[in-house]
Amino acid sequence: MKTDAVRGHLDGLLLSVLESGPLHGYAIIAAVQERSGGVLELRKGTIYPALNRLERIGLLSSAWESVGERRRRCYELTDAGRRSLATERTRWRAFTAAIGSVLEPAPAPGHAT
Repeated sequence: MKTDAVRGHLDGLLLSVLESGPLHGYAIIAAVQERSGGVLELRKGTIYPALNRLERIGLLSSAWESVGERRRRCYELTDAGRRSLATERTRWRAFTAAIGSVLEPAPAPGHAT
């Protein structure tokens, strides 16, 4: 699925995969792909600007971690990030319910399906 398909939902996806604990960029990409059954494939050029923006607005914090001779930045949710994730989930449920009621309307009373 193309990145355009997740536009508007990227923040929620990133916050959600970080809910269980800190992850580095590649692990975040892998987690989204795994959770989506391989349907969502995010690119580094998509997630790193989003992670930096989420950190700037206080929803994430990050720290450098060394693994052997490599250094990588690990991101984790802040308290504000957890609150934002809860809000994202509420909005998502309302959005999907509204779309579902249009795509699969309930039969009107007295009408056979």
